[in-house]
Amino acid sequence: MIGLGFRLLTDGAEDTGIWHQIFNFDNYGELLGLVQNSLIAGVLLGLVGGLAGVFVIMRDLPFAVHGISELSFAGASAALLLGVNIVAGSIAGSLLAAAAIGVLGVRARDRNSVIGIIMPFGLGLGVLFLSLYKGRAANKFGILTGQIIAVSTPQMAWLVGTSVVVLVALAVVWKPLTFAGVDPEVAEARGVPVRTLSLTFMLVLGLAVALCVQIVGALLVLALLVTPAAAAARITASPVLLPVLSVVFALCAMEGGILLALGSTIPISPYVTTLAFVIYLGCRLVEARRTQRAPGTALGSPGDPVRTHT
Repeated sequence: MIGLGFRLLTDGAEDTGIWHQIFNFDNYGELLGLVQNSLIAGVLLGLVGGLAGVFVIMRDLPFAVHGISELSFAGASAALLLGVNIVAGSIAGSLLAAAAIGVLGVRARDRNSVIGIIMPFGLGLGVLFLSLYKGRAANKFGILTGQIIAVSTPQMAWLVGTSVVVLVALAVVWKPLTFAGVDPEVAEARGVPVRTLSLTFMLVLGLAVALCVQIVGALLVLALLVTPAAAAARITASPVLLPVLSVVFALCAMEGGILLALGSTIPISPYVTTLAFVIYLGCRLVEARRTQRAPGTALGSPGDPVRTHT
C-alpha cells in the first residue's frame, strides 16, 4: 500500500513522530518512480467515480453504493482466501449485489430494505473469509482501506479494461438515464425503458464500486462515488457542468491523495477521503455565499435542469 515504498527506503530509520509518519517527503523523487501505474489508475478511478457519482446523487443511491461495496469486500476476501485474482473476486461480488438490488429493489422502499439485508450479509462473509486467511495481515488491511502502490501489469489491465466498459456504458445510457432520473413517469410514457435502464445502471455501478474498492477500500468507497458529485451538485445544476466538476473533484481527491500518501506510512484512504471532504465543505461555503447574495434562488430548486439529492 502507499507508504510501503517509503518504509523500504528508510528501513531501520528512527521514528520521528506522528506528523513525520503522516507527511514525509524524504526521497520523494525515488518514490515517484514506484507509482506511475498508480497515478494512471487514479485518473481512471477519478473519471469513473466522478461520472458514475452524478447518477448516484441524481437517483439517490449512496446507500446502494455502500451495500454493493460490502459484497465487493466479500468477493475480494474470498478471492484472497482461494488465491485467485482479487480484482475478479471484487467485481463478481459487486455485480452480484448490484443485480440483487436492481431486480429486488424496483421501488425505493424495497431497495433500501434489500440493501439493508445485503450489507450485513456481505460484511459477515468478508469477515469470515479474512478470518480463515492465514497470509499477510497487510493484504487483509488493504481490502478494507485500499492500496495502490506499485500496481502490477495484470492488475492494471483489469483496471483499464473494466474502466473502459464502465465509461462506454455510461456514454451509451447517459441521455436516457438523465431523462429517467429527472422525470421517470414522463420518460416511461415516452417509451424510455426506465426499469431496464435502472438495472443496467446498477450493474455499471457495481463495476465502478469494484474498481474504487481496489483503491480506497471497501469501507471508504463513498469518497469517490458520492462526495465529488455531491460537492459539484452544491454549486451547479447544469447537466454539462455538473459531471465536469464531479470528475475534476474526484481527480483532485484521487491524485492528491496518492501524492500526499506517497512518503508516509499511512494507507491512502485517509488522504483521499479528507481531500474529498474538504472539497465538499468548500462547495458548501460557495453555495452559502451565493444563497446570501440572492435569497430565494438556491441551487437545486425544482426549476433547475437537473434534480439532485444531496
